[in-house]
Amino acid sequence: MPSSHQIRQQFLDHFAKHGHTIVPSAPLVVKDDPTLMFINAGMNPFKDLFLGNRPITQRRIADSQKCLRVSGKHNDLEEVGIDTYHHTLFEMLGNWSFGDYFKVEAIQWAWELLVDTYGIDPSKIYVTYFGGDAKDGLDPDTETRDLWLQYLPTERVLPFGKKDNFWEMGESGPCGPCTEIHVDVRSEEEKKLVPGAELVNGDNPHVIEVWNNVFMQFERRSDGSLHPLPARHVDTGMGFERLCMVLQGKRSNYDTDVFQPLIQALAKACGMTYGKDEMADVAMRVVADHLRAIAFTIADGQLPGNTGAGYVIRRILRRAVRYGYSFLGLDEPFIHALVPVLAEQMGVQFPELRKQQELIINVVLEEERSFLRTLETGTKRLEQLITENKGTLSGAKAFELFDTFGFPIDLTQLMAREQGVDVDMKGFEVELKKQKDRSRAATTITTGDWTDLATGTTEFIGYDTFSTKARILRYRQVKDKAGDRYQIVLDRTPFYPEGGGQVGDQGWLVQGTAKVAVLDTRRENQLIVHFTKELPPDVAAPVVAQVDEHRRKLIRRNHTATHLLHFALRKVLGTHVEQKGSLVSADKLRFDISHFARITPEELEQVQAEAQALVRADIPLEEMRDVPVKEAMGMGAMALFGEKYGDAVRVIKFGESVELCGGVHVPRTGEIGALRIVSEGALAAGIRRIEAITSEAAEQFVEARLDTLEKLQHLLKEPKDAVTALEALIEQNNALAKELEKAAMEKVDALQHTLLEHAVQKPNGRLLAREVDLDANGMRELAFRLKDANKDLLLVLGAKRDGKALLAVMVGDDLQAKGLKATDAIKALAGEIKGGGGGQPFFATAGGKDPEGLGKALAKAAALLD
Repeated sequence: MPSSHQIRQQFLDHFAKHGHTIVPSAPLVVKDDPTLMFINAGMNPFKDLFLGNRPITQRRIADSQKCLRVSGKHNDLEEVGIDTYHHTLFEMLGNWSFGDYFKVEAIQWAWELLVDTYGIDPSKIYVTYFGGDAKDGLDPDTETRDLWLQYLPTERVLPFGKKDNFWEMGESGPCGPCTEIHVDVRSEEEKKLVPGAELVNGDNPHVIEVWNNVFMQFERRSDGSLHPLPARHVDTGMGFERLCMVLQGKRSNYDTDVFQPLIQALAKACGMTYGKDEMADVAMRVVADHLRAIAFTIADGQLPGNTGAGYVIRRILRRAVRYGYSFLGLDEPFIHALVPVLAEQMGVQFPELRKQQELIINVVLEEERSFLRTLETGTKRLEQLITENKGTLSGAKAFELFDTFGFPIDLTQLMAREQGVDVDMKGFEVELKKQKDRSRAATTITTGDWTDLATGTTEFIGYDTFSTKARILRYRQVKDKAGDRYQIVLDRTPFYPEGGGQVGDQGWLVQGTAKVAVLDTRRENQLIVHFTKELPPDVAAPVVAQVDEHRRKLIRRNHTATHLLHFALRKVLGTHVEQKGSLVSADKLRFDISHFARITPEELEQVQAEAQALVRADIPLEEMRDVPVKEAMGMGAMALFGEKYGDAVRVIKFGESVELCGGVHVPRTGEIGALRIVSEGALAAGIRRIEAITSEAAEQFVEARLDTLEKLQHLLKEPKDAVTALEALIEQNNALAKELEKAAMEKVDALQHTLLEHAVQKPNGRLLAREVDLDANGMRELAFRLKDANKDLLLVLGAKRDGKALLAVMVGDDLQAKGLKATDAIKALAGEIKGGGGGQPFFATAGGKDPEGLGKALAKAAALLD
């Protein structure tokens, strides 16, 4: 039985033999495509080639691309692990032809690999082809059909419609017919019951698609029309995990050596045996699958967070934790301990796993700890909701648990059912749909077709100049959450597109007296796109592309400062420090680094001193363009993880600081002027975030501090030593505060001995409702002193402070046993003072903006004991 390593290598060797260049997987995190957060298909890294936005230098390529899917057909996150063949993270084996070979070679080489190299029994293979579409005016793909009939009988070459056998990149863009290869891994007995041909494309887990060959030959316009592409391409994708299942003779992807090392390590950790309990098996599959997704995305630079891609990763991780918590009895962090198993298993093909292993472990461990605390809080919240909602728990409350605490709805149902409470599932589904609709609306982008004015690609000249004459190559209108805008592509531009942490340039497109503002510049699928609210008056005429020079200079000072800080941090803290993210804008720079301890004030001061010394040294920029990547690494240049580098790179050198970088920089470090670190703190486990300012912002920072100092000097009556004078004032203030606290406690002492005289006996207990001259702490202290000795007492205290009303309620133990809660009482009374509050069953407080209502609130308290 071949191992997964052998299967992957045989694929790559097969296509290398046929003249394909083998390329490494691109990072999972997408940097220059607004339609994607993560690579979700093998073709994503080559999208710009299919769109014609980048010149084709290698016509034949093969790879094993890591992909991540958490939504779409068959890829709902909540379903992963339930079945045996869908995943969040998966590998896509692919071979690509860019204007080179087409259907004949693609089909021939696919057959040779599957049958001759892998030894799959031809009788198990079914293939599909495009059966045509009258609406699009497309005939059946008889060429593909006839090519397959050279290898297979007619009954195993099956036509399907547009839904299954016509691949499209999106609503518009390159597209074409495809042919899918399915393998029937059922037993002979099963095959006798139902022919495999009837199960193809029927979501049967054992008659399964393993390979899709797409023949891109059309472009879909936004009006729905199809037009032939100037060159035809081949785009194929074979699911690695499914292929391993077929070749290793398994009935499930999870039974292969891709997943079993993780599953067995997890089974050992929780003292269970995989295959013995259905829900425990689901939980182990979920954890094994999700760990892969989490580890690879962290290794590629995406940390868990509360928004965007970070939220997706956090959601995946939390789903894994809750399955371990609910079905494997794991209430302590456990996922991080599996990271070394994954790194050992896949680290050869994906070395980033081994290089970033310590970081992955630390980030996952901290996320596990945090979520287990959240689960504990969520459990208490659920218990509270069940108590408060006798009969039925509303869908909105169930969704709150799901969204805020990560509580799976089935766990909520189970715990509610144990207490005899139903869950409004229809209401839950309504809330879930609302959330999905909000998320979809926030990311919806409507794009028109490109209006092409000329052919060619963009020449970027922004390293050397701030303005240039240019012509518009193409433009289109787009609509997103920012409103209606235009995207403009020029034949040459000085505008730097957002990338590498650096924000995009702003400026103007000037045509005569017209000045069109460029609001942003981005790189989308290798196109440098300028965003504007309007078009120049004559789109066919030349324009002057003019960068906002002042803003650009502020940005370049901050970018160079990140390099100097990086160098200083490694010098002071150690060479383990690596950049894990950055933001370079006109007003500040933000720099994330790997470091597994708090940076002390002394270390931070030393880092700033080192970086500032490099600024004062006025070191000249040494810029080297188009350096072979191996040569650059030999020079000691630092590459950043999660970035994809080509064969030739740009090297930026300031003295001993050497980095691969595509951003803009100062000609000499002295231009930065001043560099000041303004904050440092933890971003995640093992990740520290530093924020700094330079140039004008640093000068303004110092001026503001000096202004504050001058005002303090004036307020302190111009002392010789402002610090000593302020310390003395603080000491005096603390002494006065203690005197006030002592006086307040004396009031409490007095009231403790006299107040009970005013208690009134009611049918269900004693009531004491009085206005007192105490603050919130004093009322709390008094209530706690009276509580234990007065179990039948309902104490309601009111006070006026700073133009506002305060209420405090204490309920004795005997009254609590009769069902009276302080939280219910405070809700009943707080409305009289136009306020609100809360607390615990025995003690609750409220504040309000209407002190005149205090008398009504105290009078209303009597009704609570009637």
